Amino acid sequence: MSSIREDYMAPWWTYWLHNFPHVNLNFQPIDNTFTPQDQNYQQSLIFLACMVAAGLGLNLLCLAIYLSCLCCCRKDDEEEESKSLNSCCVTWSAVTAGLLSCAAVGVGFYGNSETNDGVYQLTYSLYNTNHTLGGVDSLVTGTMGSMESGLKQHLARLDEIFATRGDYVQTLRFMQQMADNVIKQLLGLPDWDMAKVDLAAIADQTTYIEYYRWLTYLLLLILDLVICLAACLGLAKQSRWLLTTMMVFGVLTLILSWASLGADLASAVSTSDFCVTPDKFIMNQTKDLISSEIVHYYLYCSQALPNPFQQPALVPHYCSLSELLDRRHATETK
Repeated sequence: MSSIREDYMAPWWTYWLHNFPHVNLNFQPIDNTFTPQDQNYQQSLIFLACMVAAGLGLNLLCLAIYLSCLCCCRKDDEEEESKSLNSCCVTWSAVTAGLLSCAAVGVGFYGNSETNDGVYQLTYSLYNTNHTLGGVDSLVTGTMGSMESGLKQHLARLDEIFATRGDYVQTLRFMQQMADNVIKQLLGLPDWDMAKVDLAAIADQTTYIEYYRWLTYLLLLILDLVICLAACLGLAKQSRWLLTTMMVFGVLTLILSWASLGADLASAVSTSDFCVTPDKFIMNQTKDLISSEIVHYYLYCSQALPNPFQQPALVPHYCSLSELLDRRHATETK
């Protein structure tokens, strides 16, 4: 089972993220199958976040070395021309860093919007699935109630009416057997209330978390943009106070950006692992609620697959009216 459908193909970037090295905290490679309940898989996501933390440390180290060289390596007898060259170098370095930061902020706005759209589609699907399951439960409950009350009452009444006709009574017995078989089959369907699976509650919680995630990233990106613009303004006016203030806020924003990158990388890799092979995870989660044949049938949605509800191993044999009459005649002949 490599995909939910035969024509299902995950986007290319999901395979790229799926092929990221999955290593636990003991530096041992593990399987990249989406298993969030597995401890080694959780450690592999933490390892990715630690790699990003190492990148943050390296970035801060390089920044500290650059500022140290800039402040401490000047000589008192430095000429005016050398000062001008150093100032020009610092200015162009700051402008280049500002442009790169603005480009990264633009990509961040796009990614934040796309993530929000994807979560909206996810919650919409969850609400739709919950509505479908609720409709199934309602139909099953109504059908069982009708068969257990109305049908049995009518059969009991017919049994009283045709009590003197043995052939009719035997036919009613076969009909009662068919009704019992249908009730047994309905009882075999998964009970989502007993499973305590409330997809609507999951969708509501996802929407709540996504709203604050979207708002937090939006404010962070706006803060990055404001710091870049303020730094450019400080360079233009040659304001040392403004540049120092923006440097402090820039370092704080750098730490927040790297932290968000670590969380995003771990989330993106785990999501890609799920998108590449979602059928395995779904079947493992539903194996205690419903048979694997039924899950396989509805996941792949292929007409070539046999209908599990028509298999003798899953569904009792239901006799037609003509078969009932033939059985009655055969019994009378004996």
